[in-house]
Amino acid sequence: MSGHSKWATIRRKKGAQDAKRGQLFTKLAREIQIAAREGSDPDANFKLRLAIEKARANNMPKENIERAIRRGAGLEKGEELVEAMFEGYGPHGVAYLVQVVTDNRNRAVADIRRVLTRAGGSMAESGAVAWQFEPKGYIAVAVDDHNPEEIFDWAIEAGAEDVEIGEEQVEIYTAPEQLRWVREALEARGLKIETAERYMAPKTQITLGPKETLQNMSVMEQLEELEDVSRVYSNLDFSEESLAQYQEAA
Repeated sequence: MSGHSKWATIRRKKGAQDAKRGQLFTKLAREIQIAAREGSDPDANFKLRLAIEKARANNMPKENIERAIRRGAGLEKGEELVEAMFEGYGPHGVAYLVQVVTDNRNRAVADIRRVLTRAGGSMAESGAVAWQFEPKGYIAVAVDDHNPEEIFDWAIEAGAEDVEIGEEQVEIYTAPEQLRWVREALEARGLKIETAERYMAPKTQITLGPKETLQNMSVMEQLEELEDVSRVYSNLDFSEESLAQYQEAA
């Protein structure tokens, strides 16, 4: 599962260096706006809390965050947004789930179809790809001065399904409904939470050669850079070699 987090980390670092920071803030504001429809209090609305923390991690100005919350709560006029998940195939049969938050569904579909088709892939009918994924929770905890084995024990005790120990981070995987409680239990232990999110995990992964893997990574990058796309999930197995090559070329 660690390929998911390593890919996401590389993309975040690249995004932080991009000149498209305005587009990034627009995407983050849309996520907050959608989440705020379920309530404007982040203490009671965990989805909103995650969206706000993601925005803060990307240095989004406080006034932008507050404006997005007001729009989502209906206190200020904003875009008429819809949240949707589209399915498709990339090169060499890799399955994709593409999550969008958009004010123009037709534009979003056309943009996704264009990227996939140019790469030799295609859009898929609803349900053709989704069955290959399942919702999960993901938490990355900084090791700092803590004993990683102790963090492992705390995570399992709190209800985590799986834990991977790295040199600087401990990565924790949970059932989606347990994400909040595991996170709060770890925070209560004084741990620094670097990332906490819900995502769609592939039930099985497809392994390709380095060239084919990099080709799909390029497609995922193109999809993530589309105006309406918030997240892209795939069943691609990210090898250490391919991740290193992609990061070097980025």
